[in-house]
Amino acid sequence: MRAILAGTAAALLLAMTAAAHAADEPLKVCLDEDLPPLSAHHRGKPDAGFDVALAQAIAERLGRPLKIQWFESKLDEDSSPALEANALLSDGRCALVGGYALTTDSLKVPGVTTAKLPDFDGATRDDRRRRIPIGVLVPSQPYIYSPMTVVLGPKAKQRKITDIGDLAGLRLTIESGTLGDAILMTFDKGKLIEDITHLVPGRSDLLGELEHGEFDATLLDLRRFDAYRASHPDTRITASGYYYPIGANRGYVALETDKALLGAVNKVLSDLQAKGTIAELGKAAGLTWLAPREPIVLGDVWLKILNR
Repeated sequence: MRAILAGTAAALLLAMTAAAHAADEPLKVCLDEDLPPLSAHHRGKPDAGFDVALAQAIAERLGRPLKIQWFESKLDEDSSPALEANALLSDGRCALVGGYALTTDSLKVPGVTTAKLPDFDGATRDDRRRRIPIGVLVPSQPYIYSPMTVVLGPKAKQRKITDIGDLAGLRLTIESGTLGDAILMTFDKGKLIEDITHLVPGRSDLLGELEHGEFDATLLDLRRFDAYRASHPDTRITASGYYYPIGANRGYVALETDKALLGAVNKVLSDLQAKGTIAELGKAAGLTWLAPREPIVLGDVWLKILNR
């Protein structure tokens, strides 16, 4: 009996020691280094953004220090945000990826068994060459809703926009190959096509040209307009107040082997949401914060657009 009791006491002591050690371990969160006002990491400037503040609040509630792994997500046809996030998690660079768009496509089981890491802070030449065996992604509950919005140039700021059809007759501009491009080009069987001028993503200043009066309106991610407005406080372009009815929630994503951590994070998110803390963090970061909405995980967005 004494041996059994001694063994039980030893097991409890080991469990308590392991739990205490886990509490000392940093909560490692991967964030995009150039996604303001959600997250931003630039040399010579302090880290900033809504996701930075939210991750810090969650880490404090869990009683753990926060460690952010910054990464760069490149916009090209060969990149896959889902595979990059999976590779970061599977390589142990972090336990959570923040600001993740919750869509069916981004959460499906990978069709490959390995993936390359995106460029990340501290990456070596070998890291850029490696392929990582990957797992399956599982989302947290969402903490913000990210819609597309119509932004108006100076000459069209009085135009009331309640639907995409209200853009008829305006000089429209959009970046080729984007979600906004698909929405405008397919609206009402191509009704707006003659009004649209396409720009090349990454090579043209979409909002700058709108600012200078070259065009009257565009359709883009609300986050992107928030970022422009923060860096151009005297801007003459304005928000129309119209949100395209198909948008995605954002949350955290982890590997399915980390469901215990997700459960703890979800409890913290629920508490912060109920207290209005998440909305306050969004406002402080210069973000137009909108509460998550159904569907929690957005289905095939292209099919939804074509069927409207």
